[in-house]
Amino acid sequence: MNEGYMLWEKSKKLIPGGNMLISKRPNLFAPRYWPTYYKKAKGCFVWDLENKKYTDMSIMGIGTNILGYGNEYVDDQVLKAIKFGNMSTLNCPEEVELAEQLIKIHPWANMVKFARSGGEANSIAVRIARAFSGKDKVIFCGYHGWHDWYISASNKKGALTEHLFQDLTSKGVPTSLNGTSIPFKWNDLSDLKRIIIKNKEEIGAIKMEVTRNIKPSKEFLKGVRELCDYYKIVLIFDECTSGFRETFGGLHLKYGIDPDISIFGKALGNGYAISAVIGKEKVMNAAKDSFISSTFWTERIGNLAGLATLKEMKRINSWNLITNLGEEIQNKWKLTAKESGIDISVGVLPAISSFKFNSKNSLEYKTFLTREFLKRNYLASNLLFVSTEHLKIDLSEYFEILKNVFEKIAMRESGEIKEKLVPDNELCGETFRRLN
Repeated sequence: MNEGYMLWEKSKKLIPGGNMLISKRPNLFAPRYWPTYYKKAKGCFVWDLENKKYTDMSIMGIGTNILGYGNEYVDDQVLKAIKFGNMSTLNCPEEVELAEQLIKIHPWANMVKFARSGGEANSIAVRIARAFSGKDKVIFCGYHGWHDWYISASNKKGALTEHLFQDLTSKGVPTSLNGTSIPFKWNDLSDLKRIIIKNKEEIGAIKMEVTRNIKPSKEFLKGVRELCDYYKIVLIFDECTSGFRETFGGLHLKYGIDPDISIFGKALGNGYAISAVIGKEKVMNAAKDSFISSTFWTERIGNLAGLATLKEMKRINSWNLITNLGEEIQNKWKLTAKESGIDISVGVLPAISSFKFNSKNSLEYKTFLTREFLKRNYLASNLLFVSTEHLKIDLSEYFEILKNVFEKIAMRESGEIKEKLVPDNELCGETFRRLN
């Protein structure tokens, strides 16, 4: 019953669900044990309300802090924005400069719209695609935020199971949107083509993440592009999570497949709110024929943070650094699991390293792992957003703890340990399918 736990109990009486983001709820990690609130964050360290210092080997601000917490260069630029005024009756010139930088990185694009969150950016992209095409339906594959256009798919039971949660509720979303957003299977061109043929007169956009739990074949991405060209459908790549992780820009640059629109968020501002919708001029100009506008999309901090983050990422080649470290961590996970005699599956994007226990007791093992790491002052689970700050710390203790955890899990799996590893049975909840 420390200060953080008591505050969480209080929050649930004041805030529906306790906080603003599902992914930060303590029940997803270790109920009653996860610290929940922070006082300070710097590098890859977090201090809780009791000033206890943790090494963050988990979600790093849900992937926002690619350069670590409190990067000095980015923060200095943000302080300039505060000094000269963050908001005004006039527009800030930095939004033009940031637009120019993003177009320079992505030569296929000509125009940019800015927002402040990934969910907003996704909705803007869909609105523009519908305005351009004059068609309502969206075919999607991946996680694309919380807005009605997307969550309406879950009006059909189980439709978002492979993309979000099993049997996700769609309460509050108009049933009149039923059938306007249709999921398709990853890396399955035949499934996509079947849906297109069935709805070809009504499809305005195909929206997808460039990578999910399985790497896309170039043939798959090329096939999607060709289908969009043939049926005159707007292709949108959602790179809110994958952007700037493995390339300097969108992951699609690696595969050489250009969309009509691409979306960026999370890492773009290194912890400051900024998201971007970039696209081809003929498509993006349709935004002028729709109402897309918001006061705080014009504030200065997000734009300055974006410019500073781009400059710092380019200076140190951050995407190479975090990809190489992520590969090392993934290989060590695999080796430690093999030596311990347990079965895990490891994710495909090194900079967003994840693994899952291939066992019916997976949630028990994940909860046990998190609790054991907390004892040694680590925030850790089966998901790690790698940052450049992780390069500066010694990970030997982390892998020592992991080895002991895996060995106990192996003993539980084999029946050598009969009792549950989480005796109170307060298990963590299920996270997004995308991150498992």
